[in-house]
Amino acid sequence: PDTRSTDPLARPHSESTRMAPGGGEPPQEAVDAVAYFNEAWTPYHAVLATCRRLVDAGYEEINERDAWELKPGGKYFFTRNMSAVCAFAVGGSYVPGSGFVVVGAHTDSPCPKLKPNTKATSERFLQVRTQNYGGGLWYTWFDRDLGVAGRVVIKRAGVDKARHALVKIDRPVMRIPSLAIHLNREMNNGFAVNFQQHMSPIIANAAEAALGVGSVDAPEPKRAKADGGSDGGDASEKNAAAARHHPAILELVAEAAGCDPTDVADFDLQLCDVQPSTIGGAKNEYIFSGRLDNLASCFASLTALIDATDDERSTLADETGIRMLVHYDHEEVGSDSAQGAGSSMTEDAMRRVCRALGGDDVEGACERSRRKSFIVSADMAHAVHPNYADKHEPGHRPRFGDGVVIKHNANQRYATDAVTAWLFRELGERAGVPVQEFVVRSDLGCGSTIGPILSTRTGIRTVDVGVAQLSMHSVREMCGCDDVKHSVAHFTAVYEGFTKLDETLMVDGAVGNLCRPCD
Repeated sequence: PDTRSTDPLARPHSESTRMAPGGGEPPQEAVDAVAYFNEAWTPYHAVLATCRRLVDAGYEEINERDAWELKPGGKYFFTRNMSAVCAFAVGGSYVPGSGFVVVGAHTDSPCPKLKPNTKATSERFLQVRTQNYGGGLWYTWFDRDLGVAGRVVIKRAGVDKARHALVKIDRPVMRIPSLAIHLNREMNNGFAVNFQQHMSPIIANAAEAALGVGSVDAPEPKRAKADGGSDGGDASEKNAAAARHHPAILELVAEAAGCDPTDVADFDLQLCDVQPSTIGGAKNEYIFSGRLDNLASCFASLTALIDATDDERSTLADETGIRMLVHYDHEEVGSDSAQGAGSSMTEDAMRRVCRALGGDDVEGACERSRRKSFIVSADMAHAVHPNYADKHEPGHRPRFGDGVVIKHNANQRYATDAVTAWLFRELGERAGVPVQEFVVRSDLGCGSTIGPILSTRTGIRTVDVGVAQLSMHSVREMCGCDDVKHSVAHFTAVYEGFTKLDETLMVDGAVGNLCRPCD
């Protein structure tokens, strides 16, 4: 019998984290992070993994479509598109006009995503058409055991309502094979991946007797006549998906979704490496995993928020403001979507929270709250690479184990300035957590993240930070176990200490004080 829970918020069974025998004992935060990564294969699964932990911590789900009834001391969360999530806890001593302390991260990572029409064939291999999502190190996807995960839209015949379901095929069903060195002796001198040509994985042999007529790309009526069968028109009319996808992929997806292949109306799926995330290194000091950028920040901010809003151990009862996290989708492609950092999601949430807590009765409550707020934009940082140390600015080389990295850029590719860097650094130092600094070499371009977008849209002071990692945007990435612990501790310190620290800082409204000697 199927003993799996039908409750989507029920935690999946997970095996113990594998570690090198004889190694050290990694911090519990790293062990918990690995379990989270193994659940969070896609943005949808990352949000589900986050929501499960929020529910376990006493958070109440609310819906953006409904009226909100909030109260001081309450803990709430909502999702948008099931690929972004916002959670917040109202201080027990909340005062209208008080600020928000926010840690933001993103749920998406570069990957090959399935095209709308996936059916392809070549040399009697059934293949799946994919498109690049974000800027990945695509050569690292070759010769990996690949599964499929994402969201499926299900519409059963004779049923008015459609629903979406999350699917995760965690066994190796596809592979993108490399070309043998014997057929390209120049391969080791440089290989430029052509995504259209090289990145269609093999899913099966083109054995029509096993997979059904119409599996191979050829004009359907001609193939039907050659095989002596019908023209397949009826099947296409009954299920448009069957005309666009091999039966092999539809059957896999339907089995994972618990429906019939003809019920699959559409899907948003991506390839995933089935090798589990794990603790590694001779002394169990590293995490080896896909999607560390940026699931490591999602996990750290989530754990910190739960710790900083615990009913028994936190200072939430004395807090006058609101402690919040927002995990956005689509950062890797610019954040311009209804659930990205460039959307109205953050502003909508802040405005509604202020109004639901009586802000409409206080002049400028929503606007004043933003000026008292602080955003930590958490996205992974580049650790110095032992084989490419010259790619880092000599005075700014983040290392594993040295704490969260504050990211700077004079051209506002990061939102950090002197004030926000000091606030974040000071809160870490008060908590005994190490911190380090990063700026890109002056002769290299600088990437960006959600920080500048959020600070522009909201007008809130923002700092860009992240955990140092290697192999960013590879199918398998690497970071230090201790830095996961440091990031949880640092973000917790921000949630618990910002409001009091900010009261000691004079910037705006203190021009007259600049004309007098310091006390």
